[in-house]
Amino acid sequence: MSALTPATAPTTDAAPTRVRHRVVGLAVALAMVTYLDRACIAKLAPDIMRDLSLSKDQMSVVFGAFALAYAVFEVPTAWWADRQGTRRVLARIVLWWSAFTIATATAFGYVSLVVIRFLFGIGEAGAWPCVARTFSQWVPLAQRGRVQGIFFSGAHLAGGLTPLIAYWLNSLFGWRAVFVIFGVIGFVWVVIWHHYFRDDPASHPAVNTAERELIAAGRTPATDKHEGWPYWRRLFAHRNTLPLCLSYIPNSCAFYFCITWLPTFLEEKHGFKTASLALFSGLPLVAAVAGDLFGGAATDWAARRFGLRFGRAGVAGLGNLLAGIAMIGATQVHNPYAAIGLISLAVTLTMFTLGATWGTCLDIGGAHVSVVSAAMNTTGQVGSVFGPTLVTTLLAHTGEWNTPVLAIGGLFIAGAACWLVIDPRDKVFA
Repeated sequence: MSALTPATAPTTDAAPTRVRHRVVGLAVALAMVTYLDRACIAKLAPDIMRDLSLSKDQMSVVFGAFALAYAVFEVPTAWWADRQGTRRVLARIVLWWSAFTIATATAFGYVSLVVIRFLFGIGEAGAWPCVARTFSQWVPLAQRGRVQGIFFSGAHLAGGLTPLIAYWLNSLFGWRAVFVIFGVIGFVWVVIWHHYFRDDPASHPAVNTAERELIAAGRTPATDKHEGWPYWRRLFAHRNTLPLCLSYIPNSCAFYFCITWLPTFLEEKHGFKTASLALFSGLPLVAAVAGDLFGGAATDWAARRFGLRFGRAGVAGLGNLLAGIAMIGATQVHNPYAAIGLISLAVTLTMFTLGATWGTCLDIGGAHVSVVSAAMNTTGQVGSVFGPTLVTTLLAHTGEWNTPVLAIGGLFIAGAACWLVIDPRDKVFA
């Protein structure tokens, strides 16, 4: 953590305790469990399709069922967290989604798999906004971009390694056992989280006065105003809400492409097989870890050096623009390693923007950060819900795998344009 400035230095001579670091560590572990459970189905899809006699279109619906539930229940879960606190809410939703991760192993046909994955999506809905609220309560203002980068690096590292882990476990035990093993991990996390975490740093017995004052400096005071039409009208009519929401669609679309159809794309378009397929299908998310870490540090540095607007909007806008160029470039090369390299670069660049994007949610959301970030993440799920079907639809009409990749590149450029009008200095709830 950075040195204290005179304005934020605690009034006690004792050094701040570091409970906030452990809280961030628990959040990173949550991110890894989330992506482990979410991403494994892409690698297991061929075996699932074979055993349950599913077509590509049906598997797209299975992928989309999770994303639809995730989108529909995101804002309600975040609103619940703003009212009840994230200690209890996160524990309950992790228990839920872990149970339905295990239940995926019991699927016996198309309908049962769609229903289970929809219920699984309900469970994961709200996890990210809950973490954003946790960070708003536990992380000092000047370090939020960096912490968001660390958080997403854990998620994407897990997502990138999942194909290899799932490939190995599947070869030993079969795809049903993989879901059971991954689901059990979530139950372990809940026990640790509920025992250790507190919603307010002031109520944690291991936090000393110096750490409480360090965290509280610059934090938006809590409020109970979470209800009524004026509250929702203020949220959705604010100048920042719509462009922030739209800017997140390409990120979700690209990520969901990585955890759904990327392995099939690499196999059918570029001829990757078996172990090399498992390795290279996870490469974009492993490479994205660097984007997460450098992007989080970059947005905090740029905000200190050039002001909050450039630090957030400039970093996010430039990252999206370059990601679009790289994704489009992947369709123009014939070498398979160059193609996956450019896709990995595009994904790394869009993940570079996450510290700025979620940092903006913390900046403009204040005490209502769960709902603000949920609104953004829900809109972003448009890319998750319709992305897999868009891939198969464009593939069916053109017979060419490059077409959906081009479409994702175009979305990135549109996302960059949204950041021209976003001002993180303008809070939604003044």
